[in-house]
Amino acid sequence: MNDLFQPGILGPIFGLSEFALLLWKRSGGNAKSADSGSLGMLWVVILACLIVATLVEIYFPQAQSEVLYRLRAVGAALCILGLVLRWYSIFYLGRFFTVNVAVASDHQVIDTGPYRFVRHPSYTGALLAFIGLGITYANWLSLIIVVLPVLAAFMRRIGIEEVVLSQALGERYTQYMARTKRLIPGVY
Repeated sequence: MNDLFQPGILGPIFGLSEFALLLWKRSGGNAKSADSGSLGMLWVVILACLIVATLVEIYFPQAQSEVLYRLRAVGAALCILGLVLRWYSIFYLGRFFTVNVAVASDHQVIDTGPYRFVRHPSYTGALLAFIGLGITYANWLSLIIVVLPVLAAFMRRIGIEEVVLSQALGERYTQYMARTKRLIPGVY
């Protein structure tokens, strides 16, 4: 079971699930894409961060942390919990979920299930997974490298998505935005 706590195991599991999404959940013919390059930017940032975090783990052992080492099981659990939340949110949104920012001609505001608590539960799940993955490195620098740039990339993506959805769905979406938080229920 200790092997599961390794970023070398969790990372590829996470990566394969995201690659499956890339192949499976692109917008269809009745959707207008408005991605602004954010999907490609996310992939570049994530891959670069994971490569750099792995190199830092190897070449900067002085940043290893006993505290993070002891928390590796918690990190693995957070990573798996994040993936479960991400996939649950994706399945719940159904055909309206796409990896590229796109709005279907019959798009609707979904404000039930995980979307009743936050506007972007799939991103909440992904960020939880990245935090958990970062903890499994047991290296403070690697954790920072995995989390902060990825968080910044997701925040840019969320901004693009919310502008597109507000323009396309109008008052229904702005009312939804007014009563829900972006990522953390009741907080942000």
